[in-house]
Amino acid sequence: MVLLKEKPRTIGTDSDNSIYKDIEQSITPPSDKNEIFIDQINNDRITEYDSHGEVKRDLKARHVTMIGIGGTIGTGLFISTGHLLSQTGPVMSLISFLFVTTICFSVTQSLGEMATYIPVSGSFVQFITRWVSKSCGAANGWLYGWSWAITFGLELSIVGQVIQFWTDAIPLAAWISIFFVLLTALNLFPVKFYGEIEFWMASIKLTAVIGWIIYAFCMVCGAGKTGPVGFRYWRNGYAWGDGMIVSNNGKYAIAFINGLINAVFTFQGTELVAITAGEASPKALKSAIRKVMFRILVFYVLCMLFIGLLVPYNDPKLTENGGFTRNSPFLIAMENSGTKVLPHIFNAVIVTTIISAGNSTVYAGSRIFYGLAESGVAPKIFLSTTKAGVPYVAVLFTAAFGALGYLVVSNDGTVVFNWLLNIAATAGLVAWGFISVSHIRFMQVLKQRGISRDTLPFKAFFMPYSAYYAAIVVFTVALIQGFTVFWDFNATDFFTAYVSLIVFVVWWIMFHFFFFGFGKQAWKWSNVLIPLEECDIDTGVRDINDIEFDVPPPKNLWEKFWLIIA
Repeated sequence: MVLLKEKPRTIGTDSDNSIYKDIEQSITPPSDKNEIFIDQINNDRITEYDSHGEVKRDLKARHVTMIGIGGTIGTGLFISTGHLLSQTGPVMSLISFLFVTTICFSVTQSLGEMATYIPVSGSFVQFITRWVSKSCGAANGWLYGWSWAITFGLELSIVGQVIQFWTDAIPLAAWISIFFVLLTALNLFPVKFYGEIEFWMASIKLTAVIGWIIYAFCMVCGAGKTGPVGFRYWRNGYAWGDGMIVSNNGKYAIAFINGLINAVFTFQGTELVAITAGEASPKALKSAIRKVMFRILVFYVLCMLFIGLLVPYNDPKLTENGGFTRNSPFLIAMENSGTKVLPHIFNAVIVTTIISAGNSTVYAGSRIFYGLAESGVAPKIFLSTTKAGVPYVAVLFTAAFGALGYLVVSNDGTVVFNWLLNIAATAGLVAWGFISVSHIRFMQVLKQRGISRDTLPFKAFFMPYSAYYAAIVVFTVALIQGFTVFWDFNATDFFTAYVSLIVFVVWWIMFHFFFFGFGKQAWKWSNVLIPLEECDIDTGVRDINDIEFDVPPPKNLWEKFWLIIA
């Protein structure tokens, strides 16, 4: 066994680097199965974990890229876009997508700059803990992990209804149980298997989306039975739906805000690229982050554009109670164009999408809970891993929330879907906001210590202005996205819109008392916001060159094309 004791240090002085060198030099390869980790919250504590407590860096560049883009192409794009279109009309839906794209770009860039510099599992949670406050980081981590766990329940709640496009002979509860067990089991395999499964499923999704875009372009130009569609559904007042001010069950709201939460949910998962930092090569991570936003912009915005061109916002199929697949604007566009076979093929793609999305949600949630345990704000049992490096306790804990999917058996499916969607989306917004805040703090610390951002492995664009923009906009949207409930107050609607914010505040206060309350320390501002000179930007930096991975150059035209899109 190797025993490691960290020397006393004054954070923010020139002695920092020498101390970390001393620590690094004092570690020799362990001869037995135990290793020592420095706890990243309380530097005066030594925590000993079994070597099986580490996750493995077995994800390659192609895995990381597909997790980033494939993980975001899911039920949000294929199903909830129909609700967005019916609520806001084609033009405002497109504007909503473009608006959220700007936020995603900023958040991904911020996370990329931090995660390539300090690649750790559950990365952004640890960044908030180090550079904002311990209590804020802990609350963010639990809320974010909770949002992914709830999203798993959401995916399970609709999988059976999608399959019922073909047959309803098998009850919903049976389909939920089958995929509940299947997706949980998949996440207990080594991470390289997860990466491989996600790569191929995401490849299917990408191919299907590209094929649909080509198909939609042909239909718009006149290849279908109805002749050229063009901008037919943007004329005669159709472009803006029911207008800039729309009615929703007697309540009034600006159309842009009314459908924004659906757009946000559609884009959530973009940050999955950086969550893989603890299990990916830094070079692979850097490459994936640079490309993913371009691809999301192309795929998502183009899809929304063509949906708005091919499906009128007031098409009754968008809102009828005929199952989620019947409400998918992708299938409605095919049916309206007179294509009989393609809807069945694309429905199979949607089933694959739900499997892939469910797979990603369990992966993301489990790694977040693993990171929380690594930072000392979640039970240490979450650090338990298999010999292959899979945090099986965190996986099982995350997957347990899949039981929420059974709510659809005794409730209206659309109602349950909207409950879970709003809760998960709002929680994701909070995470996006604090990613930007932690990046602002990170840049301030670098400036204070005279470290140029030009020396970083990855330098984010348009900073720091982009980070300020994202933080302000995201927190504003999180606060106003549910304001229509106050027009005609309903406890259920209020709970759906704001429970994530309430839970976050409760956790923040709870963890503040956990760290500093009950007479442990006198109250001071440094407990609320860590002073710049005490922010830790050193721990974990040495890991950045642990693994080198170069993406091989494309050998032919097909590989060049695939490299661009995937």
